[in-house]
Amino acid sequence: MLEQLKQDVYRANMQLKEFGLVVLTWGNVSAIDRESGLVVIKPSGVPYDTMKAEDMVVVDLDGNVVEGTLNPSSDTPTHLELYRSFEGIGSVVHTHSAWATSFAQAGRSIKAYGTTHADFSNHNIPCTRGLTKAEVEGEYELNTGKVIVECFENEGINPNDCPAVLIHRHGPFCWGKSCFKAVENALILEEVAKMAFRTEEIAAVEQKQVGIEDYLLAKHYNRKHGKNAYYGQK
Repeated sequence: MLEQLKQDVYRANMQLKEFGLVVLTWGNVSAIDRESGLVVIKPSGVPYDTMKAEDMVVVDLDGNVVEGTLNPSSDTPTHLELYRSFEGIGSVVHTHSAWATSFAQAGRSIKAYGTTHADFSNHNIPCTRGLTKAEVEGEYELNTGKVIVECFENEGINPNDCPAVLIHRHGPFCWGKSCFKAVENALILEEVAKMAFRTEEIAAVEQKQVGIEDYLLAKHYNRKHGKNAYYGQK
């Protein structure tokens, strides 16, 4: 069942380790087959060194295991909430990558400081509100997905324009049309977070206000993602 998607999700999970975005078992990739409504996701707590494509778990959008002998990722309810709410996405990635997670732990959005960020998103990378005690002690992972959706609705952000979010005190989630694009977005987010931190350090020393101009942000985003985009090959 969904054998090619299992292979792709497995390879994308392995890329997280190759790109230095995870240590130990701290991360997961999933992808959805929209036609069947089934999701392939990494199993919970399985080391990357021993994980195989056949270990991937297939679940439906209600979280029921359809195929697989291992438990799906503990973050599965978060992934499923994003698939239910963000209809344009095909894959979700969660990591604890150091730079992006540092902003999340501080409860800070990542401000758009330059064109590297603008090539990725035409918005600041938002940080969600903190979950309440009741939300944490209840359906924690589901509620994590809900606060992501709430954040984007409150900020008026289209998830296709900003394929990343920071969970307050937790870490980043990213998404994309495919699992490889979602992993790429997680890698870009980590680099953007690193640059933002360094930009703020330099600006603090020099006592400067920094931030990209709105017109430059729009130009760089639209040349790659707008309807008249001209970056790359046709």
